[in-house]
Amino acid sequence: MTLLSYPKALNRALADALADDPAVCVLGEDVGAGLAGLTLGLQQRFGADRVVDTPLSEQAFTSAAIGAALVGMRPVIELQIPSLLYLVLEQLANQAHKFSLMTGGQARVPLTVVVPGSGSRSGWAGQHSDHPYSLFAHIGMKTLVPATPGDAYGLLASAIRDDDPVVLFAPAGALAVREDVTAPLVPVPIGRARVHRPGTDVTLVAVGHLVHDALAVAEELAPEISVEVLDPRTLYPLDRAALTASLARTGRLVVADDSNRTSGLAAELLATAAESGRLSAPPLRVTRPDGTVLPFAPALDRALQPSRDALREAVLTAVK
Repeated sequence: MTLLSYPKALNRALADALADDPAVCVLGEDVGAGLAGLTLGLQQRFGADRVVDTPLSEQAFTSAAIGAALVGMRPVIELQIPSLLYLVLEQLANQAHKFSLMTGGQARVPLTVVVPGSGSRSGWAGQHSDHPYSLFAHIGMKTLVPATPGDAYGLLASAIRDDDPVVLFAPAGALAVREDVTAPLVPVPIGRARVHRPGTDVTLVAVGHLVHDALAVAEELAPEISVEVLDPRTLYPLDRAALTASLARTGRLVVADDSNRTSGLAAELLATAAESGRLSAPPLRVTRPDGTVLPFAPALDRALQPSRDALREAVLTAVK
């Protein structure tokens, strides 16, 4: 049995990919030092020509990675702050994502973008705390948000092997999670949700680190309410069949989503549930408020994020 941390799981998945496939390479700022944990020790092991420290220009190294992918490489780029995704949105959404679609599959872009520490950390303030995964799901790029170390390993392994561009968000709130690993780590299929806890009264869908809050609330309410905790893992393509099957068991839905409320993932999940016709009560969502810019003050930061108290209240309301 091995106690595996979330950053170490990502690091191991990337190391395994580099060892297995000479086409895999890494680009990013300070990846040689491995400051975010994703690339720790990899430049020493695989060399600076495969784990490449880049200049401070996200547009430049993202464009270079797209070009490398087009000619047969499988690049992984690291963005240390989620807001940096806004800088490279044109390259990812309008170029990498569309090359295959516009060439009938003749051109492929097997590019993986990893954002270790996405979302809020205590005191990181407005320009460092966004969680824009809904934006990439809306675009139609494969979008992953693993909640556990095992899923972090498995989804990153699958992302690197995928022939399409993939964005993987590693939530800051999950980085401290450790997991007992008793079996070999294996790839996790993209597009397949996971039921962490079965239930019969209400489905609680939670994204990323909120899975752990959902499980805590489910355990707390277990004497009176049977809560099923469903983790999408992949936000696009979304496992709608898993959601529909869960709602067939429970008939009620609460969604915990650490992104802004309007046009967020929670809204898409509620729409999917409504279309399924399986609901016996109005669905509820727990999100950040609209237009949220998280402040520097830790107490204010936490007050604007989904909390266990808010999840508990939503579940109790759903089963009234």
